[in-house]
Amino acid sequence: VQLQASGGGLVQAGGSLRLSCAVSGRTFSRYHMGWFRQAAGEEREFVAVSRWTGGRTYYADSVKGRFTISRDSAKNTVYLQMNSLKPEDTAVYYCAADAEPYAITSGLMSTNSYDYWGQGTLVTVSS
Repeated sequence: VQLQASGGGLVQAGGSLRLSCAVSGRTFSRYHMGWFRQAAGEEREFVAVSRWTGGRTYYADSVKGRFTISRDSAKNTVYLQMNSLKPEDTAVYYCAADAEPYAITSGLMSTNSYDYWGQGTLVTVSS
């Protein structure tokens, strides 16, 4: 399984970006898909997840109401729409895939749950 993240860039505070993560190699629809981010000098943190069992989505409190995760099964792609960006959103963003159908939601907020990772895409938000 390969994940290819794209869509990062430089944006002013208050602006928007949409990240994409293309998945190849196995049945996309049977993965929980997560987005994480890592700021310089910080640990990688959970941003959002889309479960394939039940189809629900979950977000970190810091992005709730501003970011939206979605998936297009026809394109084997998961998206992260980021609106009202803040300088503190600056980070390298990673997509990840977890094939465990019985994964609990709290577990999907941890990097330990994920089997596959993309290479990361840098988002820089200027003030």
